[in-house]
Amino acid sequence: MFEHVDVNYLLVNYGYWAVFIGCLLEGETILILGGLAAHQTSLHLLDVILIATLGGMLGDQILFWIGRYFGPRILPKLHRQQSAIDRVSDLIKRYPTASVFSVRFLYGMRLVGPLVIGASRLSPIRFALINLLGAAVWATLFVMAGYWAGEALQHLLGNLKPYRLPIFIGVVVLAAGVALYRHHRAKVKAARSLGN
Repeated sequence: MFEHVDVNYLLVNYGYWAVFIGCLLEGETILILGGLAAHQTSLHLLDVILIATLGGMLGDQILFWIGRYFGPRILPKLHRQQSAIDRVSDLIKRYPTASVFSVRFLYGMRLVGPLVIGASRLSPIRFALINLLGAAVWATLFVMAGYWAGEALQHLLGNLKPYRLPIFIGVVVLAAGVALYRHHRAKVKAARSLGN
């Protein structure tokens, strides 16, 4: 069924770009897929981690500078993100270093977090250094999770070449399912807090 799709060609020619662009935005799903591709030697493991680190850091740097210059005008308009904005604002006041490092690991904070941190007037150099460290740890953890998942699947299924596209689709569907579940849970929690 999937024989006509040359996944290896797509991975080799566009895999690094997909990792970079995916990490500019959210990235966890693409990092796991990049780790799987590295396990199958379509991509080089260290290159995937380095590109993911660069993409993740650059994405947050852009959001930080947008927050720095436009945060006071943008943040009040993000009504649906208000609970995330409040949480990040509280974190940045109490634990500025930890909040910069951890914001990419907190669901629903990855995009709004750097905006809030930029608007908080935290030092750009401090943000850049902590952001680089956080991006490196984030990229390494998720890429290695994909790599180890490839190892486990290979033990279970043997040669993974015929299963590459179904595995890709399965990871995307699983990630989408988890995101929808978290989104639904956040909406229910927000509705409860409004009811109180």
